[in-house]
Amino acid sequence: MSSSTSRRRFLKTSAALAAVAGAKGAVGAEGDGSGTQQEYYELRVYRTNDADKKKRVDSYLDTALVPALGRMGLDRIGVFTNMDEPDDHSIYVLIPYSTLDRFSAVNPTLLADDKYQAAAKEHFAVPQDDPVFTRIQSRFYKAFAGIPTIEMPEQMAQKLPRVFELRIYESHTEEKAALKVDMFNSGEIQVMRDTQLGPVFFGEALIGDDVPNLAYMLSAADRDAHGAHWKAFGEHPEWNRMKAMPKYKDTVSEITNIFLMPTGYSQV
Repeated sequence: MSSSTSRRRFLKTSAALAAVAGAKGAVGAEGDGSGTQQEYYELRVYRTNDADKKKRVDSYLDTALVPALGRMGLDRIGVFTNMDEPDDHSIYVLIPYSTLDRFSAVNPTLLADDKYQAAAKEHFAVPQDDPVFTRIQSRFYKAFAGIPTIEMPEQMAQKLPRVFELRIYESHTEEKAALKVDMFNSGEIQVMRDTQLGPVFFGEALIGDDVPNLAYMLSAADRDAHGAHWKAFGEHPEWNRMKAMPKYKDTVSEITNIFLMPTGYSQV
């Protein structure tokens, strides 16, 4: 490739990324134009090998970790399990943070919390050769400007049953990932609201596996309702206009989706 061709490609990519940054700046670097600061999200996946160990991790989360996080002033903590895969004994935990300082303070605060240490005593006492989880997979996200904080499912107000879909979109370049974020902020999230897909959170991956990627979560009363909402979204004229725009072509290279159900103590 000649130096002139490389320079033209570099300038084209730089211009595209600058345009995306400009679109974000139009609504404020840290929010949606309403003064709302964009949150950060940690998405933890506790991987366990069987139902018994899953139950023990679930007990630890319910009686020790989530209450301790609450004492730190952290709320809207979601705890979920896989609806469709009986062999997936993982537990998914969504923790929102208003600032990076609050995130970095979690571990030292837990170490100094006597109530947490007492409640987690059995959890910490497991032998090395028989751990309750294989590992904790963790991803860290920054909320989109178009949905800077968690939007609670409407079923929460009346404590009604609800289901969730977690979707992860990977992109093959950083430019395409930024453009997909721009697409959501520029109207796709609003179409989801308008078609009752129930957006809960949207986050751009800062740290985690398979970057560049983004993740988001949708909610509904049940799977049938969720399917109907997706159908309405697919037929929406604004969505069809946006997906035909050349600048948003090939922004997603891989999609992973998981259907989740909340635990009894989930706050989402």
